[in-house]
Amino acid sequence: MTEERTDNKPADGTESHDPAFPEAFLAFMRQGWRDTTLPIGPRPEVPNYAKRRAALSAAFPGETLVIPTGGEKVRANDTAYPFRPGSDFAYLTGDHEPDSVLVLRPNGSGHDATLYMRPRSSRQNDEFFRSRHGELWLGRRHSLAEKSTELGVPTADLTELEGALADLAPGRTRVLRGFDGRVDRAVRPYDGPRAQGQPARDWELAIAIAELKLAKDEWEISQLQDAIDATVRGFEDVARVLPADRGVSERLLEGVFALRARHDGNDVGYGSIVGAGEHATILHWVRNNGSTRPGELLLMDMGVENRHLYTADVTRVLPVDGRFSPLQRQVYDVVYASQQAGIDAIRPGVAFRDVHLTCMRVLAEGLADLGLLPGSVDEAMDEKSTVYRRWTLHGFGHMLGIDVHDCSNARDENYKKGTLGEGYVLTVEPGLYFQPEDEMVPEELRGIGIRIEDDILVTATGAVNLSAGLPRAADEVETWLAEQREAGPRLPG
Repeated sequence: MTEERTDNKPADGTESHDPAFPEAFLAFMRQGWRDTTLPIGPRPEVPNYAKRRAALSAAFPGETLVIPTGGEKVRANDTAYPFRPGSDFAYLTGDHEPDSVLVLRPNGSGHDATLYMRPRSSRQNDEFFRSRHGELWLGRRHSLAEKSTELGVPTADLTELEGALADLAPGRTRVLRGFDGRVDRAVRPYDGPRAQGQPARDWELAIAIAELKLAKDEWEISQLQDAIDATVRGFEDVARVLPADRGVSERLLEGVFALRARHDGNDVGYGSIVGAGEHATILHWVRNNGSTRPGELLLMDMGVENRHLYTADVTRVLPVDGRFSPLQRQVYDVVYASQQAGIDAIRPGVAFRDVHLTCMRVLAEGLADLGLLPGSVDEAMDEKSTVYRRWTLHGFGHMLGIDVHDCSNARDENYKKGTLGEGYVLTVEPGLYFQPEDEMVPEELRGIGIRIEDDILVTATGAVNLSAGLPRAADEVETWLAEQREAGPRLPG
């Protein structure tokens, strides 16, 4: 990476990479540039974003709403993580650029939307080649007019944001806080009740956006399917380079999947979990510094985030040598039965908690068959006990969408203590985990971790498994793995 020098700043306020340029060079750089325009038109999904903004507008009549996307985050010293827009901001605008802010101002009958953004670099000053935001460093940006055409939202220069926020009355303004320090400081918090460490008024805005995201429209479902289809290809890629007779590093497999995610989508939707052997018992194992071994299992929890930022979330467990041992298959079949029971229970009007209890009871029954429960299944399932959770650890699943854990700010009564609705997309991912240090289980079970996860759409009549392109049943997994190995490695294309 080219090094930036930021020890001095030029008088015009740009962040210079080398302030010692002679004037002759600066004068030469300011001339001879041809202007270009981007051949763009409105995106086909613009009406979807407009509909979401209209729904949010209806929820807060007469109030100004401020939704920032956030900025780059420092990874180390003067290098930044790849920017990923704030999910709520992206959900309402479709814009992927850092530092932008959406402002919805009441107009008497609804709201007028303005997208404050950093426009393309002007050739009238030195910003385009001296600033860290300059186009010679980061590439061509949209002009205000181009962005407005593409997203169907009026735009304004980001430099005008401070003035636009200065006159906002705290009692009639709601801010999505925690994303942009400039915005948080510019709009004084309302002196009233607080929730989640911020003004309750602002938290209510976060809740409203989360609950708008619960039911996916047709376009969103197509984006999720796109991400899931790419994820299926990524799992195939990994299976094709997974040898049956020797070990390979978890990071090799992580990298193979990441190649697919970057080629077919935007990135991975979350840190890939590649757990070989006993690492599969660690729920969020993302170090991925182990190695596969023939005779052991490999758990992979991975998902592609597509170009519109919708993500898949899929988990599969593979027998490294191609065949489950009898004991591995027994545990696997318990988890498979639990997942299938949960999927079968899903339909509109079913309580989220009832799906959880359905999955957990099957797991508890399997644990009883393995001789692990200290009492009966009913005793284990009693809310005053739940001892089965020693080996299940987590719930059955979560909402999925533009976030891997979508709608997390929704109220409990509309999510975890509520009922499922048509258009909801959620994961079903029960698991059993026998820690290598657990003396409450036989030695032969220790170090086995199995989770099966699929992405499920709630329809008017039941449920559709969007990730059915990856086999789940033990026999089918073995056959699929053999087929992938026979096909051999491939490059994305």
